[in-house]
Amino acid sequence: MSRTKILYQCQNCGHASLKWLGKCPDCGEWNSFVEEERVAKLKKQKTAEPVVLSDISASTGARYSTGIKELDRTLGGGVVKGSVVLIGGDPGIGKSTIILQSLKGLTDLGKVLYVSGEESPEQVKLRAERLQIASNSIILLPETSLEGIISVAQDINPQVIVIDSIQTIFSLELPSAPGSVSQIRECATKLMFFAKKYSVPLFIIGHVTKEGAIAGPKVLEHIVDTVLYFEGDKGNPFRILRTVKNRFGSTNEIGVFEMQESGLKEVDNPSQLFLSERPLNVPGSVVTVSLEGTRPLLVEIQALVTTSNFGVPRRTALGVDYNRVNLLIAVLDKRLGMHLGAMDIFINIVGGLKIDEPAIDTGIIAAIASSYKNNVIGPGTFTFGEVGLSGEVRAISQAETRIKEAAKLGFAKGIVPANNAQRLEGHGIEIIGVKNVEETIEILFY
Repeated sequence: MSRTKILYQCQNCGHASLKWLGKCPDCGEWNSFVEEERVAKLKKQKTAEPVVLSDISASTGARYSTGIKELDRTLGGGVVKGSVVLIGGDPGIGKSTIILQSLKGLTDLGKVLYVSGEESPEQVKLRAERLQIASNSIILLPETSLEGIISVAQDINPQVIVIDSIQTIFSLELPSAPGSVSQIRECATKLMFFAKKYSVPLFIIGHVTKEGAIAGPKVLEHIVDTVLYFEGDKGNPFRILRTVKNRFGSTNEIGVFEMQESGLKEVDNPSQLFLSERPLNVPGSVVTVSLEGTRPLLVEIQALVTTSNFGVPRRTALGVDYNRVNLLIAVLDKRLGMHLGAMDIFINIVGGLKIDEPAIDTGIIAAIASSYKNNVIGPGTFTFGEVGLSGEVRAISQAETRIKEAAKLGFAKGIVPANNAQRLEGHGIEIIGVKNVEETIEILFY
């Protein structure tokens, strides 16, 4: 038996309503509701048997290398059998390229089924030739029907499956168009069940919306085991592959790549890369140490403070939280007497990175103060630490790891929170502990 029900569903977040709505009450998107038929199949389900926790044998499962160290890092050490990996990013940023390059290493497991729903076999072949990939183990399937994909997969028994992309796949059991919320959810769920049943690693490429989120319902990210986001500007050759969810490893890991004519090239030392074009003896530039997952990164923060020509001064923050920048500007105004209310202030994290951790607070404050005072911060100096509303500099985690990374690149002086400085070894670097922003600015410029 089955019952057909007419619903209106938001194509942005998946919210369902019995009537059409102009604005989605969940996500606030306008004109996003589309009429869809939902067929509810009524059949008896087999109930799973309860199992005692102590009787279950835990197995971490073997990991398989993709042949790309930076990709393996973001996956937690390699690909796990039966895992479902979702890769999202802007058009043309390198999603299909990184997957095709990884197949070169994954063919060691056996056959690889590459489902292309957007490109013709000839287009995929041209990209493979450009990337110098030639393997008889890669089987290309230009198909968009979910039932057809599963049928072929059962016949050829691949060891890895790639879906490019999930928005083009549709199920014949649903009347809605490909790319709709119900189609994406249904197709992703059935593909996940197939991957778990046959222990086949599954890579899914997903489009992103104009806001930068993966298109389709948020439940798509809940279905999969790992979510990777490609970050970077198409005008910039550097790409950041960031882990935002991983059931088999740590989150917030990043992989750094450089886009070249022959594909994506791994960057072994991203700190040195991001500082390679750093201008010396220029006001408004400071180096700070951020921690992305388990990897410390030395990045340059640039600030430009100038008199505003408009009634309302502008505040622009690239690569860092805008509200956090406003908070730190208020701390400088209140605690140090820097009258920045009539100033345009621009903050930029060089290299296209996006950093959320508060450990770069002292770096932002130092860059703003340097530009405001037109004083230069020494090229061999770096700083890190969290800043509170009362101007205190708070200790941060894994300070020892950050100091070691700075020592590798030849930095001579580090301005760090006082509580961290008490427990740090120098590693050939002069460590100066500070308790508040007043001490930080005094050491930097006086």
